[in-house]
Amino acid sequence: MAQIKIGQIADLTGPLSFVGVANANVATMVVGDINAEGGLLGRHVELIIEDGATDDSVAAAKARKLVDDDGVDLVVGGIYSSTRQAIKGPAVVEGKTLYIYPEQYEGQESDPLIFCTGPGPAQQVDPFIPWLMRKTGAKRFYLPSADYIWPHVLNARVREVVTANGGTIVGEEYHPLDHTDYAETVERITSSGADAVFNTIVPPGVTPFFEQLHESGFTAGGGQLICTYFDENFLNMVPAAHVEGLYGCLDYYQDIDDPFSEKLLAAYDALHPGNAKFTGGSACSGLYRGLRLWAAAVNEAGSLAQDDVIAALDHAEIAEGPGGPAAMVPGQHHCRLNMYIAQAHDGRFEVVERLGAVDPQERNVDTPVLTG
Repeated sequence: MAQIKIGQIADLTGPLSFVGVANANVATMVVGDINAEGGLLGRHVELIIEDGATDDSVAAAKARKLVDDDGVDLVVGGIYSSTRQAIKGPAVVEGKTLYIYPEQYEGQESDPLIFCTGPGPAQQVDPFIPWLMRKTGAKRFYLPSADYIWPHVLNARVREVVTANGGTIVGEEYHPLDHTDYAETVERITSSGADAVFNTIVPPGVTPFFEQLHESGFTAGGGQLICTYFDENFLNMVPAAHVEGLYGCLDYYQDIDDPFSEKLLAAYDALHPGNAKFTGGSACSGLYRGLRLWAAAVNEAGSLAQDDVIAALDHAEIAEGPGGPAAMVPGQHHCRLNMYIAQAHDGRFEVVERLGAVDPQERNVDTPVLTG
């Protein structure tokens, strides 16, 4: 009987390699566990990992290879939203293959063949920003950003929520992903009177930006630093002092102490010791639940027929996962997730607020976009 094949695109090299290695480790661990449990439908599951190299054109080529040459039943992976779009062309649009995107992102992905297993804006920005404004008194937000889809869409949501809660956006700017000199940006932030910086600059630029912002005295003077993707893997990229007090909001932090999350983290650390940690913002949590939800859907469908798997995945749920249970919201292809607000202290994240289960509030996949 033929093997079941999962194709993963992970950024094993390039600026996101510290994330990509963790993603490959998670997929290897989960597929190993599934096979140890007897596989799926009595069949062995093969994981084929390709290096996306933190390069969208490479990711697109690897997606084509996985679909056309390897004949995979499922494609998983991608961190940047531009990478998701690069994978989507050859894997989904042309290859008609089921694709699970595991990273927290800007929302609005809506395709019958794509399922998203990380949090979106309704789960991060909507509950988090009002909480932060109440907690810290922050009112004047500056939005330094990388110039691609995720920051643009997320910032529009931030602007909406900040304004609705009586605050203002005092600056918003975009830079190429490889931009590293943020001296002028920091000068504009400090002269704007901003009391909160909502950062969507990504690696490699985020390390020099945080260094230059720290040296300006912004946080020492009481300014709030916010970054919704920052997690324990990203903490390794910067001196602890540069992000002391940083707030984030994710579906999982290593500080979460439910028994399953603790057991899962211990199992991962035993298999994969080192700096590529199991974290939320790096898509490890979304990858774990995505593979487990897909496996549950295959078992429910009793077959690998893609339409049957999609029908089962549409309402799949897992009782245990990193950060807690997770369930696909029928029709939306996004997950209801437990969400957490955390703050960086001495180089680690401490959970400061448990938001409970939060719905993704994405539109139904079969609903056309209304323009006008």
